Amino acid sequence: MFLTISTTGTPERPATDLGFLLHKHPEKTQAFSTSYGTAHVLYPEASDERCTAALLLEVDPVALVRRGKGKGRGGAPDAALAQYVNDRPYAASSLLAVALSAVFSSALRGVCRARPERAAQPLPLRIEVPALPARGGAELVRGLFEPLGWTVTVTPVPLDEQFPEWGDSRYVRLVLDVPEGKLTLGEALRHLYVLLPVLDDAKHYWVSPDEVDKLLRAGEGWLAGHPEQKVITSRYLSRRWSLTREAMERLELVRLADADDTDVEEIDNAVDEESDTEEKPVPLAVRRREAILAELTAAGSRRVLDLGCGQGQLVQALLKDTRFTEIVGVDVSMRALTVASRRLKLDRMGERQAERVTLFQGSLAYTDKRLKGYDAAVLSEVIEHLDVARLPALEYAVFGSARPRTVLVTTPNVEYNVRWETLPAGHVRHGDHRFEWTREEFRGWAHQVAERHGYDVRFEPVGDDDPEVGPPTQMAVFTQTEKHDKHEKHEKHSKNDKHSKSEKADHTTKEVRAA
Repeated sequence: MFLTISTTGTPERPATDLGFLLHKHPEKTQAFSTSYGTAHVLYPEASDERCTAALLLEVDPVALVRRGKGKGRGGAPDAALAQYVNDRPYAASSLLAVALSAVFSSALRGVCRARPERAAQPLPLRIEVPALPARGGAELVRGLFEPLGWTVTVTPVPLDEQFPEWGDSRYVRLVLDVPEGKLTLGEALRHLYVLLPVLDDAKHYWVSPDEVDKLLRAGEGWLAGHPEQKVITSRYLSRRWSLTREAMERLELVRLADADDTDVEEIDNAVDEESDTEEKPVPLAVRRREAILAELTAAGSRRVLDLGCGQGQLVQALLKDTRFTEIVGVDVSMRALTVASRRLKLDRMGERQAERVTLFQGSLAYTDKRLKGYDAAVLSEVIEHLDVARLPALEYAVFGSARPRTVLVTTPNVEYNVRWETLPAGHVRHGDHRFEWTREEFRGWAHQVAERHGYDVRFEPVGDDDPEVGPPTQMAVFTQTEKHDKHEKHEKHSKNDKHSKSEKADHTTKEVRAA
């Protein structure tokens, strides 16, 4: 990536003071090694009237991939080919922000020993970035920079100038101008450090909790009152909601302290950490398991199948309740079963406890006589991982062949997805989900299954039931009908009678022949 910083001056206050503020001499070309390539600093022009410093970040795509080690964009499992053909290494705002911090670290903090008075003085500045990823377009670019005092000129970059009908790319050419008297160089650099990766909406490294401190340091004096504070915070922290919430709470304290002209510590003194009793929100996965356990308990189930048990979280919860005397976890993935075995510590489990649990590999697309005779079966977040064309096979294997008295099925409610701030529009909650159903679609499927196989079905919400879009998870509770049970017993009894009569007839025939 390429970025230039320009300023103007007079003989009394020459523009070449920019070299002192950046700690880089205008008459030299310097190179600095970074983790992902080389950052070059040079001055295309340097005079008393005008001075321009340029930062050219030359990214090494191979280093980007090697250092990723499976994390982030560079080390993703599907990046083997992408590292050679995509354009990310040449327009990665996160990399440029890190280079700014590394190469101009003193200027970013507003420190200049040679010209301390100039570091504290606002300068006329122009910053140009010829190619900048902007997810949100020109409108978002203006919304981020204009409230900070910048005059923004943003020009979309076409996909191909030879084919204008193809439209614009996701890149823009950005020019930022600010007159003298508004911003210091340090403030300008801190704006870039935060907002460049925000516009790209991506980072090349794992966002850990210490990123909150980085954001608040760089955003000191301007982020707390920014109208797009929520967008900036969420994107900078890679949409990790726990970190975003922490940052927003701390920014609100800063805003209140500024309003009261006091220190943050004086306001943030209402909580005694040793006696803090504030309840944290219960994760949806935990609420889902609690709802399943409640339904199994209400049904009086003792022998339970966890079909598609994954890494064994539900099996572990069932084992803690002694009312469940036999628990079987089934999954098609041996890797998941291995993780489940480690989670449950089967190799160190007591003999009596180990007798209650069994894990085995199996596919729900095929009938399996090992699944017959159980009180209940649970398919928790399972059906959406199958292609719709495979659902009839699963339906028959569970409801037609295994036939437990109670079947619990949970699946995401796609209508609720609009409530997830971190979920882009049109995306499912997990990359392996083949579909996600609305409440009407799920109920239609469940009613048909119940009718075909002799079950009653009712529906329960899991999680907060939003009045507009429903709960985040929907659960169907299938129960075998008494009519069907009697019919099965009658058929079994009839078969036994026929078998008995047949045996008696054979016995009589043998006696006659013997006589």
